[in-house]
Amino acid sequence: MFELTFDLEDIDPKIFYGVNNQYFNLLKSSFPTIKITGRDHFIFAMGNQEALDILKQKLDDIVKFISKNNSIGLKDVENILNIKDENEKQLVFDQDIIVKGVNGKIIKAKTTNLKRLVKETEKKDMVFAIGPAGTGKTYTSVALAARALRDKEVKRIILTRPAVEAGESLGFLPGDLKEKLDPYLQPLYDALRDMIPHEKLEGFMEKKVIEVAPLAFMRGRTLDDAFVILDEAQNTTHAQMKMFLTRMGMNAKFIITGDPSQIDLPKNQQSGLKEAMRILNGVKEIGFIHLTEEDVVRHPVVRKIILAYNEEDKRLRND
Repeated sequence: MFELTFDLEDIDPKIFYGVNNQYFNLLKSSFPTIKITGRDHFIFAMGNQEALDILKQKLDDIVKFISKNNSIGLKDVENILNIKDENEKQLVFDQDIIVKGVNGKIIKAKTTNLKRLVKETEKKDMVFAIGPAGTGKTYTSVALAARALRDKEVKRIILTRPAVEAGESLGFLPGDLKEKLDPYLQPLYDALRDMIPHEKLEGFMEKKVIEVAPLAFMRGRTLDDAFVILDEAQNTTHAQMKMFLTRMGMNAKFIITGDPSQIDLPKNQQSGLKEAMRILNGVKEIGFIHLTEEDVVRHPVVRKIILAYNEEDKRLRND
């Protein structure tokens, strides 16, 4: 007889066991040759080694499902227990949910191109997400970063964007440097607050597990074991973009988001995003996802506004 001790770690035992232990009882009935008991975060089992190995795999899968969704249902447990191969496992786990945020808010890829962004990020370590405002590219990217941190795939999240709007007026704003720059980083804070409870987020930021900083703060750093998002990349210069891209360290994920139609740089300065799209287009290890007005996930009128402006741009180019 062999023994197995399984630690649920960060999983809430109440979710794992189910109401009146219904999930746990289903698990036990699926392994009649094994004696299975549970106490708080620990599952204990005795039986032959082959059966224990299968049990451990099922426990791993149940924990993974709960970690991804913050919940599990009886049907989900049944499906996991009935998985026979990797293809069946993918069908059980592939539900387009990226994370469950604060107050149970479900955050998922809502359009085909956003789903492509999720898949491309899973396959490649550097991805450019290009598209107009309102397409959810930044929000989805932050959700992917939160999931990677939760699943311990990375040790930290770094969110950055150029504070080009600040310009010379920065010195006239009240407060210290952080307070001066925070308004330009607010969209990133807003996304994080949707996904991570307030106290946990504050702790992460205090310990620098999550860092929100202007692009200039990236100079001279090597970003290992990190999920890094560069937002509003259309407002980077050649030097800034090259500097950022070459910060990439080992076990890092980079997502670069931007809208080439909303460049705030001086007219004589080329966008680092546009240049990078041209120079790096042939690098097979780098992914490029192009979103359109069809991917807009804000108010429906935003899509019509984008279409109207696109038509106007075409008219001006043809005049």
